[in-house]
Amino acid sequence: MIRLFRVFIPASVVALLISEIVLVIGCYVLSLLILGIDPVFYLVEENNYWKLLVIAGLIILLLYFQDLYANLRILSRIVLVQQVCLAVGCALLLMAFVGYLDPDILPGRWLMVIGSFGIVIVLPLWRIAFWKYVVVGLRSERVLLMGNSSILDELIRPLLDRPEFGYTILGYLREDDGECSFPVPCLGRVNEVRAVCAEYKPTRIVVGMAERRNRLPVQDLLDIRFGGIRIEDAADTYEMAMHRVCSRKIQPSQLIFSSMLGPRSQAIAFQKAYSFVLGIVGMVLTLPFMLAAALAVKLSSKGPMLYRQRRVGLDGRTFTLYKFRSMYVDAEARTGAVWAKKDDPRITPVGKWLRKLRLDELPQFWNVVRGDMTIVGPRPERPEFVDLLAQQIPYYRQRLAVKPGITGWAQINHKYGDTQLDAMIKLEFDLYYIKHIAPALDFYIIFHTIKVMLLSRGAQ
Repeated sequence: MIRLFRVFIPASVVALLISEIVLVIGCYVLSLLILGIDPVFYLVEENNYWKLLVIAGLIILLLYFQDLYANLRILSRIVLVQQVCLAVGCALLLMAFVGYLDPDILPGRWLMVIGSFGIVIVLPLWRIAFWKYVVVGLRSERVLLMGNSSILDELIRPLLDRPEFGYTILGYLREDDGECSFPVPCLGRVNEVRAVCAEYKPTRIVVGMAERRNRLPVQDLLDIRFGGIRIEDAADTYEMAMHRVCSRKIQPSQLIFSSMLGPRSQAIAFQKAYSFVLGIVGMVLTLPFMLAAALAVKLSSKGPMLYRQRRVGLDGRTFTLYKFRSMYVDAEARTGAVWAKKDDPRITPVGKWLRKLRLDELPQFWNVVRGDMTIVGPRPERPEFVDLLAQQIPYYRQRLAVKPGITGWAQINHKYGDTQLDAMIKLEFDLYYIKHIAPALDFYIIFHTIKVMLLSRGAQ
């Protein structure tokens, strides 16, 4: 696993990304040779290298937008070929549009045709080979699970379903209170860890015992650790694989004495500065969309264009959040404050499209400029929901340690939920964000938000 942008990313994903960048550029360089053009002269002497970098960047970006770097598993070879063709085709269309405005930007016609044809053939073949011989064939981490706790039960399936993590799960050691229904073999008891390690040769042990007091074989684990085998808590593996904190396993002392827990003052100060700048830029760039959305709201239903609502911000202080109205006037007069749900009858026909395209949230740039919010942060909730969830979910108020944001780690990783379970999962993402808050993570979230918006995901 490689840590980039404060996020753990499988090394195989990074390797695939780099290799495909090289392959895409290589196809266009090879097309130069086929056409009898000297690549060095064309790219360096005539200063055309940036044209190939632009087209290669567009293709890789469009592959990313189709989630081809989020999950490397190939479910259908036909679909894979279709996705590569779509990425190459859209990139060529974009280049053609730009070339219509300025023909000098385009590389040669036959260079594009031959190179793109090569990419459509080479990239799917490379993906299939990479999955078979690198991702599946070279899983280097031999993992032994230790314990029966529910956190291990949640971890096993994602680790098995995603070979790109590089983990081969050998099995688990059960505690004294019996076996469980893990989809991996039981290799013995916890107190037999030394003998099991000698037989199966694991490279990593993940400890997830429901009860450690007087049960953890401390001396055996010390000897094993000094023998070169890595031992880690299941909560740390959970955070690495799931990209969220396991709130059920957090003890207050872990938060109080943690040296890594954010928010750090330097990161917060920098976030405040660039959020103000991006807020102004966002208001200017989205002004035409805001005017169109305001007009659509005004013409489609009675009531004001803007919807004002009290939300909870930093340290529990309330502020007025601005959105384009997507519901009928007095939609909650009878029900009171309730979560939005799928096919919500309170939402107007225009409001459904505004929410789907996330245009209803554009006025929140003004909240950012005012200082109530930042560009990235936990979703601001209503006071009624905060009071209710704080009583039911441990550590819920800790998400108020930072300003809320227009987008956030929970928003891009989990659907808009209307249940207590959804609220708990989103809290775990929020706590992960607060723990690792940094400009690099913020810009990673902003970049990923563009993808979510373009694909109309998560809106409700």
